[in-house]
This record gives sequence, C-alpha cells and structure tokens, in this order.
Amino acid sequence: MVDGTLQVAVVGAGQAGLAVSHELTSLGLEHVVLERGRVAQTWRNRWDSFCLVTPNWSVQLPAHPYDGDDPDGYMLRDGIVAYLEGYARAVDAPVREGVEVRAVERAAENGFLLRTSDGDLSADSVLLASGAYQRPYRPPAAAALPDWMPQVDVEGYRNPGALPPGKVLVVGSGQSGCQIAEELHEAGRDVFLACGRAPWTPRRFGGRDFFWWALETGFLDASLATLPNPEARLFANVLATGHGGGHDLHLRTLRRRGVTLLGRFQGVDGPFATFAPDLAESVAWGDLRYGQLMDMVRELVARRGLPLPEIQQPEPFDGAAPDRVDLSVFGAVVFAGGFRPDYATWLDFPGAFDSLGYPVHEDGASTVVPGLYFVGVHFLRKRKSSLLVGVGEDAAIVARKIADRAAARAAGTRSA
Repeated sequence: MVDGTLQVAVVGAGQAGLAVSHELTSLGLEHVVLERGRVAQTWRNRWDSFCLVTPNWSVQLPAHPYDGDDPDGYMLRDGIVAYLEGYARAVDAPVREGVEVRAVERAAENGFLLRTSDGDLSADSVLLASGAYQRPYRPPAAAALPDWMPQVDVEGYRNPGALPPGKVLVVGSGQSGCQIAEELHEAGRDVFLACGRAPWTPRRFGGRDFFWWALETGFLDASLATLPNPEARLFANVLATGHGGGHDLHLRTLRRRGVTLLGRFQGVDGPFATFAPDLAESVAWGDLRYGQLMDMVRELVARRGLPLPEIQQPEPFDGAAPDRVDLSVFGAVVFAGGFRPDYATWLDFPGAFDSLGYPVHEDGASTVVPGLYFVGVHFLRKRKSSLLVGVGEDAAIVARKIADRAAARAAGTRSA
C-alpha cells in the first residue's frame, strides 16, 4: 500500500475473484478481495438440492484443481461452497467478508475510490468479479400477474415444501428451470413449464460426458464474435442435470415424466395466464443446436481418429400445448428466466456498459475506464469464461494486464 492506496481492489469472492486473487499474488500485486457476504455467497444462495451440471473433473481453478475421489460426479451446493472455502485458504486470498461495495468512483491520478459498508478505500485498479448471476430476470409480462399470486425468482427458491400448495408455474426452461420443474414433479407437484429456447444434448454419449465433448470440440471456446449477435449471450446453456449421478434432462424428458409444457409466457387475461403458440418452434430451435453440436463431434472424431459415437436423432415432437391456464388453481410462480448484468446500478461510468449491461472491454480490460477490469462475466472472452473450467484462463490474462498497467504507472512516477 502506497499513501493508503492499494494496487488492486477485487470485488467478489466467488471462483472468479479467488482465481484472480491467486494470479495477482503470484505477480506480487498487493490487493484485497471485498465480499458483501461470505466466500462463495452466490453458490450459498442456490436452492437446497442444487448441484453442478458440469462434472467435478472440470473444476479447474488455478493451483487448486479438483482432487477428490469422485471426478465423474457432480458436487452438491454445500460441496461447492466447501471447495471454494478451501481454495481461498489454499491460495491465501486476502478476503474481507461482510464488506459491501456500494459505489466505485474515479479518484485523482486515474485511481479509484470505493465506497463500502466499512468505509472508503482507495485503489489504483479495480477488478469486478461479482459473477454472471447478478440480477434475476423476469419478463415484462410478469408485472401483470395478480398481487395475491406468490412469486419467487430462482435465487429465492429453496425446495418444493417451501412453496404454497397448488400447481406450480415455472417460467423459463433453461438449466435451472428444467431442474426445478423436475424436482417439483418428483415431489408430487403438478408442474407447468413455460418454455423458451435452449440447446440440449444427451448427458453421455460415446462413453463420455457431454461436457468432455463440449470442451474438446471447442464449443466452450467460442468467442462473442462467433455469435450471430450480442443478444445471443442471453441464450440458455445446454440442458442437462447432475442429479442422481447425471441424466438427460430437456423438454422431451420432462413431458414424458408428466410436466405440462407451454409456450412462452405472454401475460395475463383476466384470471388466466396466457402463452404463445411457439412450443414447437422452441423445441425445433433446440434440435437445430443439438445438430450443430453433433456436427462438431463428427469433425472432432474424424480429426483425431476416434470411434464415432452413436448419435441419437431427435424424437418426433408434438407441439400442441395449452394457450392459457387458470391461475386460481396455482400456488406459486417460479421465475427461471436467467440473469442479467447489474453493473450500471452502482457504477456511474457512462458508456462503460453496452445496451444489455455487459462491460465494454478488451480481454477483460475496460476500453472506457482505464484501470477497471472484469473477470467471471459470461462470454467475457469465451463461452466458458464464467465456468469453473474457464475462469482461471481469463484470470491469468486479466491479472497480467493489471500488472503491466501497474508497472507502467510506476515507471511514469519514477520518470517524473
């Protein structure tokens, strides 16, 4: 610390913040990691039975990869928290828990002033590692739901018993929505799932977990530039689950089990919730992405001379679905439409974030605010940027950028 100013302030003590802390330490950069809750707080906030969709062997944080006795399993919520707590200890991360960063402002000489619940803090650089799950998203039509209808976002859902009795409407059919719908159905609840677009794949094929194929084909290395448009970042992740040792979970499997599938949630008409007639189109979209992923698998096996796995063809799908349901028989609505960035609500840096709220940057360094950096953002550099298998790669790159800036500033000071 020089004149009371840290070299780096890191905001967030999840996998991104801890990974970059390790890299900053290895580069000799003095820093602090500020966490408004506890280490791994976002994971602690997940529902009771939450588990990883990705296999344990894919947990590859720098200097502390998974070394347990169940590499092909899927860690439960509390196991993830324990792993990250152990990681914080292993890399000796300088975490200050219970410190909320309420605002970040520019200070003199291109530094920053952080307004926190524990007083002000000065830093030459600020790295935001507040995660990919910042603000739960509800469709605009949700505002029309009656006030008497219990409504909960994914981060507020805990277990089936915590919801009032009655049927349950789940809005959003990404990974979380499908997993919650399955859990509610297994608990004996009558579940209706309002569906959007999401890719899917079998949990395993060719003797390997689908996530191995996603890594080896380069699917997870796709950059933002490869997407058809920036809005494509908001598409759901590949549907699957790690529950029960991992199994297939997508719209076809849920319908077979008895979950009622609906089109996209449109709004409310009197006592009814209404839905678009687009279920078939959503399933067809997912089938198309499945086909594209399987084409990448075929290219991989041809390139490496691997045995070609048996590749399933999508089963025929009947897109018929109710266009409305009577809300009076429903006990709750669970919103599982994903998350959106939330930087702009507490960072007053005009032009630093795009129309979707994502940072405007180059390899994690803001191109608008010098000294401001990001790690753990969905598609920061690649599709895997926010995942336990990919965040370490970005952390090393961004930490080096911070070190280079610190060296340049020190050289300038000596020259002056």
